[in-house]
Amino acid sequence: MPHFNPLIAKLSPPPVPSVLAWAKAYDGSRGPLIDLSQAVPGYPAHPDMLQWLGETASSPAFTGYGAIEGEQVLRDAYAAHVSGLYNAAVSAGNIHITSGCNQAFICAAMAIAGAGDTLLMTNPFYFNQQTTLAMLGIGIELVPCDAADGFLPDVDAIAAALKPGIRALALVTPNNPTGAVYPPALLRRIYDLCRANGTWLILDETYRDFLPEGSGAPHDLLSVEGWQDGLICLYSFSKSFCIPGHRLGAITAGPAVVEQVAKIMDNLQICAPRSAQAAVAKAIPALGEWRAGNRAEITNRADALKQVMSRLKGWKLQAIGAYFAYIRHPYPDIRSEFVAEKLAKIAGVVCLPGDYFGEGQEGYLRFAFANADATTILQLEERLSGFNLPGI
Repeated sequence: MPHFNPLIAKLSPPPVPSVLAWAKAYDGSRGPLIDLSQAVPGYPAHPDMLQWLGETASSPAFTGYGAIEGEQVLRDAYAAHVSGLYNAAVSAGNIHITSGCNQAFICAAMAIAGAGDTLLMTNPFYFNQQTTLAMLGIGIELVPCDAADGFLPDVDAIAAALKPGIRALALVTPNNPTGAVYPPALLRRIYDLCRANGTWLILDETYRDFLPEGSGAPHDLLSVEGWQDGLICLYSFSKSFCIPGHRLGAITAGPAVVEQVAKIMDNLQICAPRSAQAAVAKAIPALGEWRAGNRAEITNRADALKQVMSRLKGWKLQAIGAYFAYIRHPYPDIRSEFVAEKLAKIAGVVCLPGDYFGEGQEGYLRFAFANADATTILQLEERLSGFNLPGI
């Protein structure tokens, strides 16, 4: 038998392909498949975005290696965007471009922690972050989030968990998997606790562009003096610009963090895809209205799901926001993995089981509702009301 790194070998296979495999067994009898599994924009990229991608992809200027930290035009454009959003002084020196937000997280984690160190995460957690830490040999301690509190982190629980030596606390807001949006005041209290303990706060804001209109800045942490020494923000261009296949993300942090991340990126990938960076640099200032329209469309989809769930017996909408809804299924003694598998195979509704997001999540399913338009989401009422587990 071949010998593999045990930290890798003990990990489960990637979860999304296994869920999509269930869908292949669906016979179509209930209507077209409704895929609410992986968070993929349910509408195409803007025509200008596609044109810019084509132009930059065919340009010899981007066929060579680029700056490890990212194309200067994108770092400038994204820094200006972040500065405006947060009303804070953020420069290109605070920005490192990565190949997607998962890579941003692994870079951030490696920059501040090593094997044997410990990071805090919430339960439920985003599974790719948990497996990243596990394969690096970084210990994980979990802070529970209570459904009764809308799955918001409990400040007292975080304070109790912030023991000496905890390297970082990783949060995702709007949250994956629950959709919960962490209020600015809550984030400030958590940040202050982390700073007092000498612990980094890693804030994954992949879905922040889909907060309701008029929400204002997601937090004020980039205006706090000395934030560069305790805060690392992560972002993805995939969802806002509908280009997940082009793999672009960003880190906002102090220049010292950017310097450490460059060392890691030089070994991971050298540089993120250059032509896509150049195209997104054009898109950030040019497609603001289009992105705002998409945000409104996602809100409509969320409203449609709220309508559906309000009329279903036994199913409960436990939390919703940005891209995701966390649904309590009506089978309390049956693991969500089994429920999700049967939903896909029998009802043609594909979603992720709560089991994948941490212990104690067996009663929940994650719906990535942004994948489907409102008309499709309204079809869930018939699918779910007519769904019964075999033998029950």
